[in-house]
Amino acid sequence: MANTLALSSSTAGQDEGAQVTFDDQQKINSYARKTNKLSELLDEIKNKKKELQNLEDAGDELLMLDDDNAIIPYQIGESFLGHSIEDTQALVESAKEEVQKDIKQLEKSTEEIRDTLKELKVQLYAKFGNSINLEMDDA
Repeated sequence: MANTLALSSSTAGQDEGAQVTFDDQQKINSYARKTNKLSELLDEIKNKKKELQNLEDAGDELLMLDDDNAIIPYQIGESFLGHSIEDTQALVESAKEEVQKDIKQLEKSTEEIRDTLKELKVQLYAKFGNSINLEMDDA
């Protein structure tokens, strides 16, 4: 691929004008996309963990109820439906299992992305050295 760009070095001793090939640019773009996706997944994991904590708190509150005949409002979508304590506990447990499954899947996806990012980082730093910055802030 004849299409190249010059990437200037900020440190003395580095190869002035390292060439950025089309393949290199594709790797850089892939790194940026995967970094953004990783950030989104980490935010989603954080939200799912908060949701799981809320479900656990709700389950604990249900255990403290004294009235066995109470009707508990349970939100499904935008509606609240009345259920018995046992039914509500079962719904909460089911929701907790689903959220835990989602968290595991998201964590698996983040690990796959992190592995890919490590490979890309090694390849890009090998070619460009200190001329490129691929460090992420919080990931």
